[in-house]
Amino acid sequence: MFTPCPTERSQDIADRVERFVRDVVAPYEHDARCTAHGPSAELVGELRAKAREAGVMTPHILADGSHLSQLETAAVLKRSGLSPLGPVAVNTMAPDEGNMFLLGKVASAEQQARFLAPLVRGEARSAFFMTEPAEEGGAGSDPSMLQTTAVRDGNDWVINGRKKFITGAEGASVGIVMARTGEGERAQATMFLVDLPHPAIRTERVLDTIDSSMPGGHAQVLIDGLRVPADQVLGEVNEGFRYAQVRLSPARLSHCMRWFGTVTRADEIARAYATTRKAFGKLLIDHEGVGFMLAENLIDLQQAALMIDWCAGVLDAGSAGTTESSMAKVAVSEALFRVADRCVQILGGNGVSRDTIVDQAFRELRAFRIYDGPTEVHKWSLAKKIKRDTLGTGHHG
Repeated sequence: MFTPCPTERSQDIADRVERFVRDVVAPYEHDARCTAHGPSAELVGELRAKAREAGVMTPHILADGSHLSQLETAAVLKRSGLSPLGPVAVNTMAPDEGNMFLLGKVASAEQQARFLAPLVRGEARSAFFMTEPAEEGGAGSDPSMLQTTAVRDGNDWVINGRKKFITGAEGASVGIVMARTGEGERAQATMFLVDLPHPAIRTERVLDTIDSSMPGGHAQVLIDGLRVPADQVLGEVNEGFRYAQVRLSPARLSHCMRWFGTVTRADEIARAYATTRKAFGKLLIDHEGVGFMLAENLIDLQQAALMIDWCAGVLDAGSAGTTESSMAKVAVSEALFRVADRCVQILGGNGVSRDTIVDQAFRELRAFRIYDGPTEVHKWSLAKKIKRDTLGTGHHG
């Protein structure tokens, strides 16, 4: 279930990525190095060595450093997601893909050489330190609640705070830390680039979570007296929230692309089971209850594919795509979760076992309905826009 690739070059890249993920990566899905906190560093290194050999490392960024269009990226990232390990292997995973995009847009040439280049080569991983513990009143869906502070001290900034659900912090080499740098009614924040590991950034624990696809898992970390030179400010001081928006829409959409591939694969597994397994004298697919679930999967997947490509086109046209990416994130995450849920149901006992990736697809998609903005927060944001637009035009019915 893939919409046509928009260009010849994206068709070629997408085809090569799909072959690599299906033929080389998928056999690793039951590797003992796939842990509850993501694939181990050893496994990541082994997969990436194979990706380099196959010429599919970081396939959405071309040899000259240019980036595929968002529509082209969608074609490639959907294929990379055909295995939960696919984005890890070919370096299209979160948070690195979004961090690379941000650094490519905002970082200085010197910062790009130091922090971005190793990420693009797949030699390093990164972490984005923004979310904070809710139990301490920290920032989550509302970034204005940011409590981590950065205070100027000579030519340095000193950062203190606690972060939570920081994906990939364990084992990362590059950190982007978001901290408050201004007070008053309009909260201000700044992003800082940090070499990892760093003695002032300590992992307090790696959380046990429902998902398990991302290397390093999700950590709670204490930032205690982190001293960062001024030349490691990403972009401009006090512009952190604006830069977060630069990253936000494409990163939301990239999640949709990758998980579309994973759920497409889960649907393939469910189809194969329903067309070979018999019960009560006939194939499962010939029982209306099962056949209709597969039909609904087909519809949801097609709608999700079109929503992804529509939003990608909006971004390619130069729009920030804030509203459109919210719509896509809600529609796609909810649709893909429905598909994954049906796949579990169709497989019965096999669907809740680890014998296939179907149970992982279900767990990952359940988490996706929360991260990068819970469905309800996006709906609330969209409702506020509807109110503004309606009252602004005077079209009240």
